[in-house]
Amino acid sequence: MAIVSNVVQSNMQTPAVAVAKKRLWAGRILSFLPALFLLFDGVMKLIKPAFVVEATVRLGYSERVIFGLGVVLVACTLIYLIPRTAILGAILLTGYLGGAVATHVRAEQGWFEILFPVVIGILLWGGLVLRDDRLRALSLHGNKPVAS
Repeated sequence: MAIVSNVVQSNMQTPAVAVAKKRLWAGRILSFLPALFLLFDGVMKLIKPAFVVEATVRLGYSERVIFGLGVVLVACTLIYLIPRTAILGAILLTGYLGGAVATHVRAEQGWFEILFPVVIGILLWGGLVLRDDRLRALSLHGNKPVAS
């Protein structure tokens, strides 16, 4: 009887566990969408179709840097997608996206082009905060002042 009782108890989820699972899945989805976009962007830079070359040259970069940008972007995104290295990946992608913002500002592009990398960065970090307990513990919402 004790075995049946343990099985029944282990199959029942507490509300906190259910919330944690929902938060984890929301974080995974929120992380996956911008990561998928960044992987696609990186792969496009690796295969260099004409429209990518034209757009990059129009932004003031030479064609010879496109492949390198693609390698960096794909590598940083893969680092972000690995749970153990996700925080490092988010930091690296933040730098990459900051460069994208600076490029669009320098090229005097519109607000959409300037703010789009910022939104991608917010989604990356938001998804990571939802799926990583360590990072959530450091955030303002989960951190209580420590008495000294």
